[in-house]
Amino acid sequence: MVIEMSAGLIRGLGTVVVFVAFVGLTLWVFNRKRTPEFAEARLLPFADEPLPDTNPASETRSTRP
Repeated sequence: MVIEMSAGLIRGLGTVVVFVAFVGLTLWVFNRKRTPEFAEARLLPFADEPLPDTNPASETRSTRP
């Protein structure tokens, strides 16, 4: 017995696979257990920037009267 798969059936199965992947990814992203990981990852673009100097003595002051 040979089962012929039509193009429509293959496209339908592809759509189901993509939909299941989308739902799985959405559940993974919005899982509350991952919030700390994503909060840390959110700050990665700023990781190489130097921290601002909080010492008020190092601020430049104007010498004008």
